[in-house]
Amino acid sequence: MNAVEGMVFNIQRYSIDDGPGVRTTVFLKGCPLSCLWCSNPESLDPLPEVTWRYTSCRRCGTCVAACPEGAIALTDDGIRIDRIRCSRCGSCVAACLPGALALSGRKMTVDEVWSVVRKDRDYYEVSGGGVTCSGGEVLAQPEFVAALFRRCRAEGIHTCADTSGWGSPEAMETVLGECDLVYFDLKHMNPAEHLRLCGRSNEPILRNLGLTVARGVPLVVRLPLVPGCNDTAENLAATGAAVARLAAGAEVHLLPYHHYGESKYRMLGREYPLPEVESPAPEALERAKAIIESYGLKCDIKK
Repeated sequence: MNAVEGMVFNIQRYSIDDGPGVRTTVFLKGCPLSCLWCSNPESLDPLPEVTWRYTSCRRCGTCVAACPEGAIALTDDGIRIDRIRCSRCGSCVAACLPGALALSGRKMTVDEVWSVVRKDRDYYEVSGGGVTCSGGEVLAQPEFVAALFRRCRAEGIHTCADTSGWGSPEAMETVLGECDLVYFDLKHMNPAEHLRLCGRSNEPILRNLGLTVARGVPLVVRLPLVPGCNDTAENLAATGAAVARLAAGAEVHLLPYHHYGESKYRMLGREYPLPEVESPAPEALERAKAIIESYGLKCDIKK
């Protein structure tokens, strides 16, 4: 038995956006960044969290009575959870018959995750797919990611790490040692803007990008394109220049900003950070693509 554990909040089977072919994506909980455009806000906190699906709630008040901490109140708009008082025990989830409440995130062993991902190995073989670890941030749980990838590779299954690159060199080395491909996100090249938009310096990210290249692991650089945040010609040029310098030959994927994760913020009782921002127009995407390609890089726009 492999008892190495990780905090997982979702395992998505038959994924086609997280690496080549048909994949199973294991989403890990916990991220050191706080990007304003994050579409998986449930991934930020490293501990389990209660989520409230307001469309399923009957406003019956059963959860209020079940909470041992008195952390839930019934209001005209539904329930309100005091996240400070909440002990994350799950009593309210167990009491909620409509299933409006859920606990996002649980400890899983490598064997438990393997029992899920192995079910689709025929699809991996036919499509050239495999298993991707995403997040959250994989570098926050490097030993678990490496152990899972080691298990996959022993069975001939391709592995991909989807990372922001924010973590220690030791964590990066641990993951790279069992990785067939890295999806490496770059947010912003200006250190001050990166701190403002993502809550952390970009210095560890650029260091780990260089480390990934030095280890010879195949690499795809991904740039989430967020209007008003990182879509200026200046930042795109700086990104193209950095990739050409640090990871010459790497393919670049542009990821247009979208509102797909907006409803998740309400489920967690949080305000959506960018309610006024719209997805970039097609012409803006083409301009961004042209700037990146001007540095001799291959660039694709992902929908």
